[in-house]
Amino acid sequence: MRSSLLAAAAVVLSCILLGFSATASADPLTVKTAQGKVHGKTINDGKVRAFLGLPYAAPPVGDLRWKAPQPPIKWKGVRDATKFGAHCVQGHVYDDMVFQDDGENEDCLFLNVYLPATAKGKSKLPVMFWIHGGGYSGGSGDEPRHNGDFLPLKGVVLVTINYRLGVFGFLATSDLAKEANGAAGNYGMMDMVAALQWVRDNIQKFGGDPGNVTIFGESAGSFAVSTLMAAPSAQGLFAKAIGESGGALGRRNQPTLEEAEGREQKWADSLGATSLAALRALPAQTVLEAAHKRGAPSFWPVIDGHFLAEPVADTYAAGHQAHVPTLAGWNHDEMSFLANGMTVAKWKAFATTTYGEHADEFLALYPGTTDEEAQRSAIDYGSDSFIAFSTWQWIEAQVKTGDAPVYRYRLDLASPPSKFHEGSFAFHSDDIEYIFGTLDTRPGAVWRPEDRKLSDEMMDYWANFAKTGDPNGGDLPAWPRYDKTGQIIFLDKDITSGTPTTTARYEFMTKVKPITRGMFGD
Repeated sequence: MRSSLLAAAAVVLSCILLGFSATASADPLTVKTAQGKVHGKTINDGKVRAFLGLPYAAPPVGDLRWKAPQPPIKWKGVRDATKFGAHCVQGHVYDDMVFQDDGENEDCLFLNVYLPATAKGKSKLPVMFWIHGGGYSGGSGDEPRHNGDFLPLKGVVLVTINYRLGVFGFLATSDLAKEANGAAGNYGMMDMVAALQWVRDNIQKFGGDPGNVTIFGESAGSFAVSTLMAAPSAQGLFAKAIGESGGALGRRNQPTLEEAEGREQKWADSLGATSLAALRALPAQTVLEAAHKRGAPSFWPVIDGHFLAEPVADTYAAGHQAHVPTLAGWNHDEMSFLANGMTVAKWKAFATTTYGEHADEFLALYPGTTDEEAQRSAIDYGSDSFIAFSTWQWIEAQVKTGDAPVYRYRLDLASPPSKFHEGSFAFHSDDIEYIFGTLDTRPGAVWRPEDRKLSDEMMDYWANFAKTGDPNGGDLPAWPRYDKTGQIIFLDKDITSGTPTTTARYEFMTKVKPITRGMFGD
């Protein structure tokens, strides 16, 4: 009798354990990655699953400071993925950058994955891989405006990343070059590639399709997208590309390693460290403060002969960039603040000082016969010099040699004033909250029905493009292919399309170089 009872109890216990095991394995908030299991959470009233602070590389600290990212460390048990990882060391860069993590740290190579709650491991949803802006010196994947509460509801998996910034991401000295067999710098760019490799190896477990990844970014993130398209190590890791306000083919071309390493070695020597080991042993704050002092180098990507073997423009000219569908554009008023105080006299003086014998040709393109007209032209020229011209160059290069569809846009809807942006303009970075559906994260803005309508339309366009390489679909206004028609789409209260009227400005900037940097920092 006793043995029968024990046998029955064993059967019951076995069933309970088997049932528990099945339930645990089916837990939608627990996913097994190549490094170990992670447990996330639901957001947006349970509509989206979020897995936050996932390490895609080993901490770049100690001896790994200023080295290529190394494989992430594996763990046992289940990792908590309900909180953001630290943002990368940067100090205070921009007022409108707000972070949701516990603070900055060199140990910052984390990414976040957001997916629809209905997604399964075999869903094979398109993946949208976001690269934040901030001049390669600021920003994070956990800024509220990049939150994944809404974009995944359009049927995509969203990944947002951190990457090393400023001096920690792009220092290129002769000592570092010797250590790495002739290459240095570009650590932040290599971080992006490492994150893409993590996506390739793991995203299917989250319901994403590793063969259908769209890289997209804004400002420096857009510069990065155009650069990754030219970087050999990134080829095959993405299928589509979106650039918002920025391209790496303009006047701010990357310097060569030889151009960068002399001045950056001199800067490094000024810290008093007598070796790379001593330099790596310096506190991060000491390095950061020195990097922010007047006269310090810019710390941007360089042509190092390894990650980038040649100028990005040369790669595109030869047709050696990624031949993937590309969607790119910019905002109508990228440098809206430049209207302040502009007059007819000031504008004409600027034209003469900056373009000399070409001043009349310049003023025909950027007129200033009234103060109001001069103010508008100041915004236009400042926007072109700052970001639009380089983005145009990228788009034109991709049209010529990219052998894939190209779509171009301009965001025209002027957003309402907010805490950090006075006046009503389509300013630089204005597009982010529209594309992520996160309008309500912008402090002080009072949104209108047309803003929410355009946000939903832009999310649809971007998600459609990620799915098929074509932004069109449903009831959206038709978006013509720029490479076939020369027409772009104007994202406004009422969306329209047509031939751009600003091409002559960019052709002028191509053939005529400014005499001085002037007031706009060409």
